[in-house]
Amino acid sequence: MDIPTYREAVAANRRRHGFEAVDADVDGLDHLWETRETDDTLGDVAVFAALVEADETDAETLVDTTSAFRDVLVDRIDARPERADGGESATPIGYVTFATPDPDASLLGAMSGFTVARGRTNVFPLVYDTAAERLHRHEVPRLKGRGIYRRQADDAEQLFEA
Repeated sequence: MDIPTYREAVAANRRRHGFEAVDADVDGLDHLWETRETDDTLGDVAVFAALVEADETDAETLVDTTSAFRDVLVDRIDARPERADGGESATPIGYVTFATPDPDASLLGAMSGFTVARGRTNVFPLVYDTAAERLHRHEVPRLKGRGIYRRQADDAEQLFEA
C-alpha cells in the first residue's frame, strides 16, 4: 500500500471513530486529530492521534517528533475547574504513527524503547510498514499499567490498521 492510500484509510477511520481535525504546527506531523470521551477503566480521556508520512524515517526523527507531539498534547489539555474532582484534566493519550516502507530494526527499537508515560501523559509512537501493510505497536504488559496499553492496542487497531 502506498502512503497516500494509507493516509486516506486512516482519515476514514478517524471520522468513523469521532476524531476531529486539529490545527497544530508541529514539524513532521502531517495530520492531527482529537477526541474526548469517558473510558470505563480510565475515566475522562483526551485522545490525540497524528500521522507522519515519510518515505524514510530514522530513530532520531521518531523520538524527536514523538516528543514534540507530547508537547502539543500537553498544551491542548485544559483543566476544568467546574468539575467535581477539582479541575483535574482528562487523561491525555496520544498516538503518533510513522508510515514508512520497510522500517529497519533501529526504528522499531526506538518505537519500543520510547518512554510512553511521562508527566501525566501517555504517548505511543507506532510504525506502519506500508510495504508489508503491518502496524507495529507496543505490546500490552502482563503486570500493572495494562489499562493504558490495552487502550493503545484497541485504538491502534481502530485508527491505524488499514
